[in-house]
Amino acid sequence: MSNEKIIIKTAEDIAGLRIAGRLASELLDYLTPFVKPGVTTAELDRLAHDYTVNVQECVPACLGYTPPGMTPYPATTCISVNHVVCHGIPSEKKLKHGDIVNIDVTSIKNGYHGDTSRMFVVGKPTIAGKRLARLAFETMWAGIDAVRPGGCFNDIGIACQAYADKNGISVVRDYGGHGIGKGFHEAPHVNHFPTNRPTAKFEPGMVFTVEPMVNAGRYGVTILGDGWTVVTRDRSLSAQWEHMVLVTETGYDILTVSKGMLPPPDFVKGWKMPENL
Repeated sequence: MSNEKIIIKTAEDIAGLRIAGRLASELLDYLTPFVKPGVTTAELDRLAHDYTVNVQECVPACLGYTPPGMTPYPATTCISVNHVVCHGIPSEKKLKHGDIVNIDVTSIKNGYHGDTSRMFVVGKPTIAGKRLARLAFETMWAGIDAVRPGGCFNDIGIACQAYADKNGISVVRDYGGHGIGKGFHEAPHVNHFPTNRPTAKFEPGMVFTVEPMVNAGRYGVTILGDGWTVVTRDRSLSAQWEHMVLVTETGYDILTVSKGMLPPPDFVKGWKMPENL
């Protein structure tokens, strides 16, 4: 992986991405009280679309997104429930007590993308579901906290895998993070497991997502017939969180911040919640 392919963001780019990231995070803040037993994921998607377009005056990046060889994605959000790993298409199925749900949103504001996701535990939680959602959050932060100038992208994968191994969960290998800016998916691809291939060094101005998907069982996944929905092959629970990360001169910053975001775990030393949220 060569550094030349990765776009170093200007101060103007970073300011635009900070706004887009905040709006995406605030969209999840808005959705939070609606995630409860009895609501359908289609209704959550309708709420997200209305808020994105009419209140935030953003463009939902996922709606109609069409990678090469795939059908257009049909919704504003990806909502992945229980054993769905990612790209869950909203439907009329109702959420129930104990479900764990990932809501992944990407909003475009003034040409810049804001991309973030969170886990929600619906109603009365199960011990296993609540634990996996927490471990997914901590795995993400372990990866983020490995970012610093002079290091390389493989440091993220090493940190995520080590945290997952320590807690007896697995890291999905088929999907990863990505560079982001005026493009939805830019270089580099960000693995959340160690790779033997050389990876680019972190440089100030790089912006990318860290978003490990972790499974309670094995890491194998299967894509369903709709061409989008990814599930665990062994039907074990899966969980994921996502932040946009900026490499700074001294470490990193988080661009997907809002009042409703969860503060980082105690072990994180490289970043603190802003005081002026």
